[in-house]
Amino acid sequence: MTGAQPEAAPVTVLVLAGGESRRFGADKLSAGLRGTTVLDHLLSSLPPEWRVVAVGAPRETSRPVEWTREEPPGGGPLAGVAAGLELVTSDVLAVVAGDMPYAAAGLVDLVAALHDQPPTVGGVVGTDGDGVANPLLAAYRTAAVRGVLPHTAHGRPAKTLLGIPHARLALRGDVTRDVDTRTDLEDLR
Repeated sequence: MTGAQPEAAPVTVLVLAGGESRRFGADKLSAGLRGTTVLDHLLSSLPPEWRVVAVGAPRETSRPVEWTREEPPGGGPLAGVAAGLELVTSDVLAVVAGDMPYAAAGLVDLVAALHDQPPTVGGVVGTDGDGVANPLLAAYRTAAVRGVLPHTAHGRPAKTLLGIPHARLALRGDVTRDVDTRTDLEDLR
């Protein structure tokens, strides 16, 4: 059929893959974890029909990823969300930090919970075992994210996303854990 537009993916996953890994001492996303890298462990666990946009320096990955960067680089996670959002065409956006190798199952639960919410709820944010909300482990309605981003996101806190009317979903276990230090990585192994 000529002129037909490809159907948009039901969900776009925005993976924040920038940062300097200062506490880790090297590129933590390229660190080995169970026969692959921290980043690839996350990517390979995501539903295959979900489109992936990653913000950071491009890396070789096990699945197709569209790469972009915030301008200027180093603007923090909210600037990364703003940069990645420019490539998002789906109505639902899952946001995750690239150093959360076991987060995929949580993202699936968050997206499912968002689908159960009324349209006035713009997101479902994951909470850890202590009830702390993580705006970088969440599912959002793309329009809600566009509506809350400041004109300049560079240097602004990721908690800005918590200004979106949202529900919270308790996530347990390794789903909420990230790799900041080599000890964190050893604990996940």
